[in-house]
Amino acid sequence: MSMDAAAGGQEPVLVGIGDIAVTQSWVITPSGTRPVGSVQWLFTDMSRTTERIPTWAIVCAIIFFVFCLLGLLFLLVKETRTEGSVQIVVQGPQLVHTVQLPVYSVDQVHDYNARVNYARAVSAAGPR
Repeated sequence: MSMDAAAGGQEPVLVGIGDIAVTQSWVITPSGTRPVGSVQWLFTDMSRTTERIPTWAIVCAIIFFVFCLLGLLFLLVKETRTEGSVQIVVQGPQLVHTVQLPVYSVDQVHDYNARVNYARAVSAAGPR
């Protein structure tokens, strides 16, 4: 069933999460379309965030340490890196669809989590 046929050609997509679309009445995935009130949502954060001193800061600390002790201030510089993915599962009667989306920042993780929470709210208020 195409997205237009499922939505009756009338309902706009309220939120998109990867290849999942949610309208007021339907959840549309490549695995099938179901009424929005009959599905459950799972969100799994499989990302990790690390913090380290960048190489350029270590080099500058060594170079400037020779000239003055202020070079040690370069060791206070931190670089934050996020890598991994989030997994979103939508399941309902005769439907299980999983999408795994790569993330490169903590903000992306929060954005996907907010989208899933919004989809949960639409599902809780939607028709079964």
